[in-house]
Amino acid sequence: MRRILHLSDLHFGRIRPDLTEPLLQTIHRLDPHLVVVSGDLTQRARWSQFRAAKAFLDRIGPPVMTVPGNHDVPLDNLWVRLLRPFSRYKKVVTADMHPVWKDEELNVIGVNTVNPFAWQSGRIRSKAVRRVCSAFDPQRHGRRRIVVLHHPLNHAPGTDKKLMRGAERAVAQLAECGADIVLCGHLHAWRAEPHSEGSGRAATLLVQAGTGLSTRLRGEENDFNLLTVDGAEVTVDRWAAPHHATTFERCGSLGFRRDGTQWHRLGDARISSCNA
Repeated sequence: MRRILHLSDLHFGRIRPDLTEPLLQTIHRLDPHLVVVSGDLTQRARWSQFRAAKAFLDRIGPPVMTVPGNHDVPLDNLWVRLLRPFSRYKKVVTADMHPVWKDEELNVIGVNTVNPFAWQSGRIRSKAVRRVCSAFDPQRHGRRRIVVLHHPLNHAPGTDKKLMRGAERAVAQLAECGADIVLCGHLHAWRAEPHSEGSGRAATLLVQAGTGLSTRLRGEENDFNLLTVDGAEVTVDRWAAPHHATTFERCGSLGFRRDGTQWHRLGDARISSCNA
């Protein structure tokens, strides 16, 4: 059994400072095996914002895997954005743009989906998908295969943002090569559900986190996910800070089971707002 704590969209430079300590304390209390941050560590990719984000990451404790988000590329400096878009991220946070984390039960691979030329929507290239698939062990040996990226591979109904370029192709290819779970962010909205491209096709479990610290809430609370991976079963707990509160609490849980190439929802639990 493994616990993965999934943060996203921290947006240092536009955060709630009163939530940083409660978030760190909650992470320490939950004591996950791995903490994943699926992009947007900063608001405007400024040096000071990266340094603040790195200081936060350094206090987490357990191993941390990060991937960049579109906000981690400078929007207000055209030359840096076009010529060295990830230079600040690599200098301050990590030079590893293709992170891999592996133990006896997990095989976790990070993907950079940021497109500096189309700042908002992102892209996932075929060669990136091939790299992920080739990085998976040829034999599972009981490991769950998890992919981390910033932009979602599909959008819930009513989403007004453009879907990432290459997403429809990538979600099918990742499922076919055995990816079990995809962790993402970007939309500042929570979501967890199986997804497949067509009846009978292999499915992945798509898990989306909202924003961990940003003031840009878009109608939801600041939140993060705690995934408990236990063999063929995965439990996704949503932890959130009710509006105006300075503590994180568990707001609900969803369970899923992997049967062959498909994910199935367990029970009738619901994820709710912490304000409900």
